[in-house]
Amino acid sequence: MEDRLKKIFAVKLDDVYVPVKRKKTLEPEKVDEIAESMIDEGQKTPILVRQGKGRVVLVEGLHRLEACRALGEETINAMVVQARQR
Repeated sequence: MEDRLKKIFAVKLDDVYVPVKRKKTLEPEKVDEIAESMIDEGQKTPILVRQGKGRVVLVEGLHRLEACRALGEETINAMVVQARQR
């Protein structure tokens, strides 16, 4: 089996579309905890996104995305994955 390197890209926060169903799962306390961790250690894990219809769609990492917004960041590290639309 071929082992492929996964590339991580910096994506503008404003360019990431968050589906409505995902937004409903947001826990503000968790965002605060992750933001504090990011201040001390930086972003350890990239968010996962997929290509949508002319946009980048969040697959995984809502709390990391919102923590970056709370910290005033303009970009976030992301990995593009193949994912089905739900």
